[in-house]
Amino acid sequence: MKANAVPLLAIFEKKMRLEVPLFQRQYVWSQDDQWVFLWEDICRKFTEYLEGRKDAPVHFLGAMVLDQKQTPTTHVEKRQVIDGQQRLTTLQIFLAAFRDLCRESTCEELAKECDSFTLNKGMMAEPDADRFKVWPTLLDRQQFKDVIGAGSRAALEEKHPRQRRKYQRHDDPRPRMVEAYLYFHDQLREFFFGTEGEPPIAADQPLAVRVEECFQALKNALQVVVIDLEGGDDAQVIFETLNARGEPLLPADLLRNFIFLRAARQGESQEALYEEYWRRFDDDFWRQEVKQGRLLRPRSDLFMQHFLASRQTADIPITHLFVEYKFWIERKRPYATVREELATLARQGDDFRRIIDPKKDDILFPLTSFLEAFDIRTAYPLLLHLLDARTTDMHWRQITVLLESYLLRRAVCGLNTKNYNRVFLTLTRSLRRDGTTPESVRKHLAELSGESTGWPSDEEFRTAWQERATYQTLAQPRVVHILRRLSDALLSGKSERISIDGPLTIEHILPQSWIEHWPLADGTAGMTSDELVSSDATDPRAVATRRRSAAIHTLGNLTILTQALNSTVSNSAWKVKKPELLVSSLLPINQQLHTFATWDESSIEVRGRALFDVALKLWPGPTAA
Repeated sequence: MKANAVPLLAIFEKKMRLEVPLFQRQYVWSQDDQWVFLWEDICRKFTEYLEGRKDAPVHFLGAMVLDQKQTPTTHVEKRQVIDGQQRLTTLQIFLAAFRDLCRESTCEELAKECDSFTLNKGMMAEPDADRFKVWPTLLDRQQFKDVIGAGSRAALEEKHPRQRRKYQRHDDPRPRMVEAYLYFHDQLREFFFGTEGEPPIAADQPLAVRVEECFQALKNALQVVVIDLEGGDDAQVIFETLNARGEPLLPADLLRNFIFLRAARQGESQEALYEEYWRRFDDDFWRQEVKQGRLLRPRSDLFMQHFLASRQTADIPITHLFVEYKFWIERKRPYATVREELATLARQGDDFRRIIDPKKDDILFPLTSFLEAFDIRTAYPLLLHLLDARTTDMHWRQITVLLESYLLRRAVCGLNTKNYNRVFLTLTRSLRRDGTTPESVRKHLAELSGESTGWPSDEEFRTAWQERATYQTLAQPRVVHILRRLSDALLSGKSERISIDGPLTIEHILPQSWIEHWPLADGTAGMTSDELVSSDATDPRAVATRRRSAAIHTLGNLTILTQALNSTVSNSAWKVKKPELLVSSLLPINQQLHTFATWDESSIEVRGRALFDVALKLWPGPTAA
């Protein structure tokens, strides 16, 4: 057999039919398990080309095994797909979506060029099958022909309209290949046209130029390994070997081998370097797996990913880690010796351990515990830079306030987190260029705008604080963090410092199940959900019930208690709940409730405003000096 690395589009360049054997399984790839990762790989190369980073290493999308078939002279050349049919099929579907988006975007010449990679042209003995570059297994052929041959998203959706059975809440899924096409079309449209409040990458360039650049990325920056079988090769044995399951090497293992091999070549003592710098990474701590996105990854891999992202100020997918690190070392030559390289890794490895496992007296603890509560780990490359820059304690405190304010305000306002990776990498790049100071951090974040990256103003923050159902829109650890910080800030200079060892839970002061013990302001009982559905929208009881229901989950109605106290007060009326809170809870946020003789929507609004005044001091806005 012969194995060659070839550009992605080169596979589909020849007039050839890649045929999936009838005995192979149907198309099974799905969005969560495969499509999203393929798109991330392609999107990354698109972004590099648009940002002018065409010297980045080529990315391999995987391997496929092809077996030559006997083909009559007058027929289109055929090869049987022994392994890789799912990937080949998905790549064809992606190319069809890219082609159709080009056509919709008036890039007709490029659409025609894409056509040559999805459909064979010229004379054919079996045109119904020979016109397709890939020919799936029997049960998949019709949906594949629809996807590749429809010519536009609208035409495909007309062939496969949404269908919903009676009494169903959701549409039936379309055929899997159709869903794949729609997924990739959606991602491409968002990439090239942006979303509301978030412009696309390189938006200053004409669309046609951007699409052409991305097509060049498809041609040059993405490769596959093609294994062509020869006469004596047993296709089944090779298939089983390729798909055997062994214990895979971690990226950190590959990097260690790469580093120490170079040390030996340079005449440096591998044993001495290992003892001084690398032994720490063989501790069990680094092999422990933690969640990263949808997957579990060893801490050693996560450190290397965040370290490299911090140094290059570029997104480094963990699946590309070894290739990207090797490319960085060999092309950029950031270190004069392997000793210098290992010393940096060891130092930043210790820094990373501080970030993910900080002690309570560490200057990092307030910020890292906030990031953990809000599940924001994309800031780790920035934190590694701040530690490497030897940021002083005073500057750490100031930067902590800035970062927490930026992120917490966005969370309370219900803004998305999907661009945080880019935000923190560009901030790191800015600090490397302009100097690592609190003012540089504030200036960079204050200049961001739009729904996906902007720093909410005081007025936007105030509106969300008073009106948003925070309990329903933020995860409980985040709400607990907000309320604990508020409570700590309410301590006066005369107050004792309170240490809480156990967990705290969120309590609705006016309970979620309030109708039985909490009458409306006029003394009448609130309406149940069934009664609201059938009521007149202008009915005073209905209006009052809806107003109360809207106020229940706002921050003005929330507090924190121990689980035992929470269970005790539960749905009790205010005359029962208030004395119990004041007697059993020493937290300042609860002690301040003594000023409220009654508890209703007006009380919630008053308390919400008072807490917001504290929040403004804790989490100042972008214009604060």
